Amino acid sequence: MAGDRMTGAYPVPASTVEVREVVRGSRFITLVGHAASRDDALRFVAQLRERHPGATHYCWAFNAGAPGSTAHVGMSDAGEPHGTAGRPMLSALLHSGLGEVVTASARFYGGVKLGTGGLARAYGGGAKKALQVCPTVKKTTWIPVSIKVPYEVVDRVRHLLGTLDATIGDQSFGAEVTLEAMVPSGQRRALDGAVAEATRGRGVVLDQKD
Repeated sequence: MAGDRMTGAYPVPASTVEVREVVRGSRFITLVGHAASRDDALRFVAQLRERHPGATHYCWAFNAGAPGSTAHVGMSDAGEPHGTAGRPMLSALLHSGLGEVVTASARFYGGVKLGTGGLARAYGGGAKKALQVCPTVKKTTWIPVSIKVPYEVVDRVRHLLGTLDATIGDQSFGAEVTLEAMVPSGQRRALDGAVAEATRGRGVVLDQKD
């Protein structure tokens, strides 16, 4: 499931799911859930440790940003051979179409070495299976803007904001009308052109600063 580029909305995990597998004697318990930050992801891993103590390894990966983005990612092999756990798990996340997602896997060693390829398939495969059954909800990122327009076109501008799925907040009336609005991030660029057209170049859109 991919994000909606038109509105800036994308799917994120709605709840935590768990998948269990046995691979050549080793037990893998893999979780997938929501993480909007690195701290969220580390808390998620800590919860896995609490729920399933005594595992040989606790490997994990997360993408705390939009689907496919690598701006806010992290991973750990947790003592497994380099590149055999965190990287295949992260790859599964980045190709899942989900944003703000974390996966963590507890491995209970079963006495048989799986080899680097076997480990990568087990960790990556567990993450993929959990992602496939993970319920999702849509998240929209919003940008606050101020729109200054002449009185005679304010109704037209209010209407176009609705067509862009924006929400109008405070309104002030002076020499011109100022509308405070929240605009889906994917519509921010379109808003400039729409306001310019609706007001024949007399409207101004300003991003609000924190």
